[in-house]
Amino acid sequence: MHSFIPPERFFPYLTWTEVQAMPDKANVVLVQPLGAIEQHGPHLPLIVDAAIGEAVLGKALQQLEASVPAYALPPLYYGKSNEHWHFPGTITLSAQTLLATISEIAESVYRAGFRKLVLMNSHGGQPQVLEIAARDLHVKYEDFSIFPLFVWQAPHIAKELLSPQELKLGIHAGDAETSLMLAILPNQIRMEKAIAEYPPEQPGSLLSIEGKLPFAWTTRDLSQSGVIGDPTTASAEKGDRLLESLAAGWVQVIRDVYAFQPPQQR
Repeated sequence: MHSFIPPERFFPYLTWTEVQAMPDKANVVLVQPLGAIEQHGPHLPLIVDAAIGEAVLGKALQQLEASVPAYALPPLYYGKSNEHWHFPGTITLSAQTLLATISEIAESVYRAGFRKLVLMNSHGGQPQVLEIAARDLHVKYEDFSIFPLFVWQAPHIAKELLSPQELKLGIHAGDAETSLMLAILPNQIRMEKAIAEYPPEQPGSLLSIEGKLPFAWTTRDLSQSGVIGDPTTASAEKGDRLLESLAAGWVQVIRDVYAFQPPQQR
């Protein structure tokens, strides 16, 4: 049941008495992986985002020193994916449902005595929901530290491996995600069906798909295949290097959360 997560770090394998007796629960780091079940073109399975998040977290927890108490909660596979819902197979929650789910999970672990919760998101369509949830929970429980983090915000080496065009526009099912999946779940990839498709650019405009001045879009606006990027250049070797670098980055993230002390009022 623990998938990529080391069994000794998988929260559901604990008993309630072990949770009750856990020392220094206020500094124990709980990590809630959040992914998505959504289309990723004709070559990748629906589980891409969830699989990447779990694999990165699992490798990070394997490398994390035993002196840092950290546990993975069961992954939340479904996310807010309505930008992809024109493509069959996508399953989406509303923003309201996702917000309520995160909030109720967080309140459950708070009642058990935990005070540090990482929302480890691997789907680009929902960071704003996690940020709202984190702020509202901290407002309600001032001693509860919530960290709404994106998998790709940790240090990694994508700039060394991807083309400039892919770094700028390859935001979905492109080189990076396909390479990672070739390293994580190679038997589920249909590379013979991989095609490159980039969205139309806005020449001379400050507006962009993502970034400081974005506009609202659905995937169908940008792509016929569901791919936004070039997966044809992907390789398992790139995926292994990306996975190693992301996992190392997340080891440091978890250490930092463990050491985190809330800012004091002046």
